[in-house]
Amino acid sequence: MGLFSRNTIRTLFPLPHLCVVLFIFILSLLVLYKVDTVSQTKTIIGHNLEPTPWHLFPARTFKNETKIARASKIVRCSYFSRLTKSKIGQTTFTRESENCPDFYRWIHHDLEPWSKTRISYANLMEAKKLASMRIVIISGKLYVDYYYDCVQSRALFTIWGLLQLLKRYPGSIPDVDLMFDCMDRPTVHKRDHSAMPLPIFRYCTTPDHFDIPFPDWSFWGWVEVNLGPWEEEFESIKKGSELIKWEKKLPYAYWKGNPYVNSPTREKLLICNDTNKWGAQILRQNWGLEISNGFKYSKLSDQCNYRYKIYAEGYAWSVSLKYILSCGCVPLIINPLYEDFFSRGLFPKKNYLPISPNNICPSIKTTVDWGNSHPSQAEAIGKAGQDFMKELKMERIYDYMYHLIREYSKLLDFKPVRPETAQEESIDSLLCYADESQRGCLERSTAFPSSTPPCKLPPPNAEIIKKQIEAKRNIILNKTQLIV
Repeated sequence: MGLFSRNTIRTLFPLPHLCVVLFIFILSLLVLYKVDTVSQTKTIIGHNLEPTPWHLFPARTFKNETKIARASKIVRCSYFSRLTKSKIGQTTFTRESENCPDFYRWIHHDLEPWSKTRISYANLMEAKKLASMRIVIISGKLYVDYYYDCVQSRALFTIWGLLQLLKRYPGSIPDVDLMFDCMDRPTVHKRDHSAMPLPIFRYCTTPDHFDIPFPDWSFWGWVEVNLGPWEEEFESIKKGSELIKWEKKLPYAYWKGNPYVNSPTREKLLICNDTNKWGAQILRQNWGLEISNGFKYSKLSDQCNYRYKIYAEGYAWSVSLKYILSCGCVPLIINPLYEDFFSRGLFPKKNYLPISPNNICPSIKTTVDWGNSHPSQAEAIGKAGQDFMKELKMERIYDYMYHLIREYSKLLDFKPVRPETAQEESIDSLLCYADESQRGCLERSTAFPSSTPPCKLPPPNAEIIKKQIEAKRNIILNKTQLIV
């Protein structure tokens, strides 16, 4: 006879208890499996994402975050937050639309490479190789398929901007499927992709690239450098610039920034730091020190005490251009290689003065001397730059996004569908993922349904754009004629 009889086993392990134990064990395995699966989800703040291989930066770390804590956050933000999402119907416009600024005409220029061939699904999948994320809008809902991490909070604020666009013009944004790269330099060179241009959106482009420029994340805020939403910053800069009259401002050119970003232009600019010899004050920005000091010495409105402010590209284009133009000082733009969506509307000697990239210090000196000898004309140029940015209100940013997406969607020869791996994003999900400082900035940049339809897009006219390009080039090459 065995050591235990059947009745003894039943006494030691009652059948109902055994079932409970097995149930708890199986449930625990399922929970652990689910936790492990959910914790591997790619998110808008960089969970499980590697930096873009074409623009490397330190991989993101999430300190003191357990697998259970990560899974809990992902479930809460990606799923539960969407349950509170309110449905907004299409609005009724109560006012007539205005004409868009003339530079919106560049939307047609940027999309022209696909005007005849259109954009196929295969074409889009080729562009995927150069994208950090895929953005799909279907019936007013936004889905994002994450491929690579974006530096800092660029992805968070870019997607937030798109969600605000959907909120501003509910029911008016067409279904669309696009690839987006959140890093700086354009990648689709015309020389290498002439046979099949790849459609990819980013923050800047060049005349030699097919990349499609899109408003950058900082219009909704850049918390890492203590910048709030665009309209807040513009008003602050404008008020700061008005504290000192033009004739009382320091008669020098001023630049403050990070020269150590693989920028030959900024490295050359450092040599010009001599107010007597070159009429310029050039300062290095130590962001680590600024962060530890609570950004006491980097308030943009405090930098409008000079008559001239210099714009120098960094690794590529720089978001600093819009803040420099807002100052009302004369913008001295070192002839750039890169263009963002609005900079193509600027005109040399009208709302900025060009600086030669090949002879930076003497060019700054010549321009500063001219401006100090022609104060009324110089002041007018500074005012024209500020007025240009004043007209670029957030409503105009949304209108540009609206028209660009709408015109792009017309070029797709396939019906957008949600990718299986894409996450649905909402205002609630982004606020859930955001930290305290990010959340405050996002909430302050919230949009509301518009009572006015989007501005009227200028019709395509390649000849006008060609003439503008030639006119700018002729003015910039005429280095001896500074009087406007």
